[in-house]
Amino acid sequence: MGAVEVPWVLGGSHGCCGFMGAMGVLWVLGSHRGVPRVMGVSHGCSGGPMGAMASWVLWGSQGCWGGPVGAVEVPWVLGGPMGAVASWVLWGSFGSWGPMGGSHGCQGCPMGAGEVPWVPGAPMGATGAVASWVLGGSWLAFDPWDVQYYTRLFRAAGRNPTTVECFDLAQSNSEHSRHWFFRGRLLLEGREVPRSLLQSLVGTQRSSNPNNVIKFCDNSSAIRGVPVTALWPQDPARPSPFEKRTTTRHVIFTAETHNFPTAVAPFSGATTGTGGRIRDVQCTGRGAHVIAGTAGYSFGSLLLPDYPLPWEDGTLPYPKSFARPLEVAIGASDGASDYGNKFGEPLLAGFARSFGQVLPGGERREWVKPIMFSGGLGAIEDAHVRKEPPEPGMLVVKVGGPVYRIGVGGGAASSIQVQGDNAEERDLGAVQRGDPEMEQKMNRVLRGCVESGEHNPICSIHDQGAGGNGKGHGGDVGGGARGPHGATGGAQGSHGGHTGTWGTGGGHVGSHGIVLVDDLEAPVPEGGSHEGLPTPVNLELEWVLGKMPQKEFVLQRATPTLRPLELPPGLGVRQALERVLRLPAVASKRYLTNKVDRSVTGLVAQQQCVGPLHTPLADVAVVALSHFDTVGAATALGEQPIKGLLDPAAGARLALTEALTNLVFARITELKDVKCSGNWMWGAKTGAEGGALVAACEGLVELLHRLGVAIDGGKDSLSMAARVGTDTVMAPGESRRGAGARGAPRGTPKVPPGLTECRGHPGVLLWVQLSPGRHRLGGSALAQVFSQLGDACPDLDDPGVLVAAFGVTQKLLEEGALSAGHDVSDGGLLGCALEMAFAGNCGLQLDIAPDPPGTDPLAVLFAEEPGLVLEVPVGSSVAVCRRYQEAGVRCVPIGHSGPYGPDAMVRVTVAGEEVVAEPVGDLRGLWEETSFRLEREQATGSCVAQEEAGLRRRWGPTYNLPGPRVAVLREEGSNGDREMAAAFVMAGFQVWDVTTQDLCAGTATLDAFRGLVFVGGFSYGDVLGSYPQNPNGSGGGAAALCSPCGRHLAIMPHPERGVRAWQWPWWPPAWGGAPPKLGGGSQKFGGSQKGGGAPAPWLRMFCNAREWCEGGA
Repeated sequence: MGAVEVPWVLGGSHGCCGFMGAMGVLWVLGSHRGVPRVMGVSHGCSGGPMGAMASWVLWGSQGCWGGPVGAVEVPWVLGGPMGAVASWVLWGSFGSWGPMGGSHGCQGCPMGAGEVPWVPGAPMGATGAVASWVLGGSWLAFDPWDVQYYTRLFRAAGRNPTTVECFDLAQSNSEHSRHWFFRGRLLLEGREVPRSLLQSLVGTQRSSNPNNVIKFCDNSSAIRGVPVTALWPQDPARPSPFEKRTTTRHVIFTAETHNFPTAVAPFSGATTGTGGRIRDVQCTGRGAHVIAGTAGYSFGSLLLPDYPLPWEDGTLPYPKSFARPLEVAIGASDGASDYGNKFGEPLLAGFARSFGQVLPGGERREWVKPIMFSGGLGAIEDAHVRKEPPEPGMLVVKVGGPVYRIGVGGGAASSIQVQGDNAEERDLGAVQRGDPEMEQKMNRVLRGCVESGEHNPICSIHDQGAGGNGKGHGGDVGGGARGPHGATGGAQGSHGGHTGTWGTGGGHVGSHGIVLVDDLEAPVPEGGSHEGLPTPVNLELEWVLGKMPQKEFVLQRATPTLRPLELPPGLGVRQALERVLRLPAVASKRYLTNKVDRSVTGLVAQQQCVGPLHTPLADVAVVALSHFDTVGAATALGEQPIKGLLDPAAGARLALTEALTNLVFARITELKDVKCSGNWMWGAKTGAEGGALVAACEGLVELLHRLGVAIDGGKDSLSMAARVGTDTVMAPGESRRGAGARGAPRGTPKVPPGLTECRGHPGVLLWVQLSPGRHRLGGSALAQVFSQLGDACPDLDDPGVLVAAFGVTQKLLEEGALSAGHDVSDGGLLGCALEMAFAGNCGLQLDIAPDPPGTDPLAVLFAEEPGLVLEVPVGSSVAVCRRYQEAGVRCVPIGHSGPYGPDAMVRVTVAGEEVVAEPVGDLRGLWEETSFRLEREQATGSCVAQEEAGLRRRWGPTYNLPGPRVAVLREEGSNGDREMAAAFVMAGFQVWDVTTQDLCAGTATLDAFRGLVFVGGFSYGDVLGSYPQNPNGSGGGAAALCSPCGRHLAIMPHPERGVRAWQWPWWPPAWGGAPPKLGGGSQKFGGSQKGGGAPAPWLRMFCNAREWCEGGA
């Protein structure tokens, strides 16, 4: 190994602009704590996906497991020498993809190998050599303030900076990493904004319940949880049976965006955005559990081939360096879905929005630079909430795959004020690549540590973000309560120059530097001396980690040019509906849900797809914290960027309102327990957009205080302008809210949006109005599909009405008084009611009396004023209306649900005039049309056509059900094993966790088990079988095979994910009309329901296996 104190290997990061690899996670380990086994990885050579790090974790770490080698040696074979020592000397060009060995020279930097080309003591003006190199050729996104500040630091140090130091400072102190704008001193039209935007957001905590256990720190936020019973291996370091343990688990929420990489390479940008956000959950505290994800996409005009949308302008140009909007819509959703599928994380909620328009003032607004949003839910053990401060002697460990010179400099590249001003090859070079298989392996290691309980060896953990390990090291060893620390480490197995190496590795806390070593070419003495070696980085940690001066931003406001909405003369409701139902923001999202796993983990209580046709319409995601308890978490999203073009403050308020009107249909503890992540995607440093962002933030903060809801974290992306030719195209400013809360342990956990009381028992529809008497069409879907914005923006006029409505709705939900519920948002009142009918596959009768009388029916039906539509039984409608009215909320009956089936009629009358009369199947076909057109871009056209035709006439599934020890075997790419284990535990088995590596090593044998289960999921590479011997499709649609004796079953569906009633997205009405409440129900289908809710029919299959075993067969 050479002379470093601790052996470590290079890992990669596909998260926030780090270096490529499966993941990049940096641990600080207590020097005498054991490390659990690595699950199913190669232990002998770098050729395996895990390779060296698996061996190192098992054998090489000081104080852990004494293995066949000492603490210094690492038993693995290098994939090949790094080349000449010269390869360790800096290149000057951070964007080039040149060879690893050979010349030191660079492309784009005349100095080649060493320092930034300036003379100590020389003036550092804007025209100086350094300014020219930094601001021009090196794409570091330094502004003049940065140049002046770093010049002062290095002059005080008496030396020149190296290119690597400039690179490190550019990533660590980029807008992406430092959030200069939100922390900055803002001068708005000559007057100083009293507090920074971040201070204003943090201040919302004063008006909310103090239920955060983590806020505005760490990799995620967390709210206080409750004791839950979950499965734990008795010994995560070796084969052992599972057992139930009760611990206190808190609920984690996090959110990220990956906009710049997704603009350049949609699939890779979205995969790495998802992977990085997953690591944000994993790296909370001293390690946490991943549960579920959310995703959102905003893109420009789709311009689908052979499917013209009248409001899209196909004459507008797009930059060659960015993916077109259609590529983003398909590629980004492919990437996010693919990564989650292979990792084993369900994706449960999201949004998709398309917009491109030239505004009345002549300005083009479009998501040329798109938005790729990724959110996550997780759980953390109470004992692991706080990271421990670093101490001398602790080990710094990097876990991950091999590092390549890919994804370099993304922190700076994504912070460039106008995207597209960078060189195209540099943009491409800043995009990472995802490796979900490796991240799942890392997850197993991390999970094993976490499940070691009080013996968890992790003291602190961070994912590798912008700047690679150059920033990752500092985050772990420099962020302790005792002040910045140093670390010494050695580099091995890197596939990058110095800029690629800096940002990788591990080390020993308590020293004063990191020695980068090519082990084969430049060994150093045992003591780690760096005499005679080049020193590419020698920075004070305060320069990259300490509190830095505020930047000052001079902002302007601009009044937008607005025009009243002018609709075509004689436009009818049905004609308007023809367009509105095809707008991507309103239309079906089936093209997204079809390709993503929405049930893996077995903890999903509410996903997007609901009703008998599995229609993607649910706006709130609900998960359980364990398989054996009925408490969990709920999250919902809200975003209204088009309305923000009219009024930024109103747009921000409506985004929060939408998140809460989505969340209200899941039972939570109380409104003041709700916490929000704040994501801002805004070109704040361009034109008057900074002033608009300040207005949006101020409007949001005021509303948060009045509601008693607080922000506890978030993310900003402030480079949302794109260069198109000589023009700058600004994306609509977006303030996205993600609301989360812990579920209440009593009452109905959620209510679906689909009409349910319809098969011979019509329900009454009630309209809960949060801005009564207002029908403003500005920023609506109706305005957009006629290529306009309008001038009158909806708003939440009285926050007190929302507070009251939320409370009444939650109480009704607890009492089981609601059959269905949905929020009024994109598409207006008519869009909301139709979606409820689509989800229920039933008819609808609406009879609306305009308020005030004489209001245009188009305004009544399509205005997107905030509100709710509820379905309640006929006998309770009057009482429910009275409950709202007594709370000061207007609630009026507007119709009733109709008969079941695709031929059932939808009839809508306004002021006694019928404006819509059409079968629900036909209207749903129109609503599904854009989704199926997008589906043709990602699937076989003939298959899509069959699905589309079948869905129009489908009635829904019909079911006719007549009234120990097992090993769960998994491999490297397996997922879904925990829910399988939980299902067998519920059926009375003793379940063992066994890996194929355990069988190979002889630590477990199959003769000890009565049953063997090969788990499925989206097994990466299908390691448990391959095509055609183990195909993913079959003739005749066969989904399972069973041997004649009944002892061998191969099944493609996942019964283990539907063994509890609350896991079902739809419950056949013949069984009682709705899933039994959590904690209730009968024993009709067998199994134990204690503490876990009613069992579902699939549990019977597992009970049959137990009965067969107990029968002695």
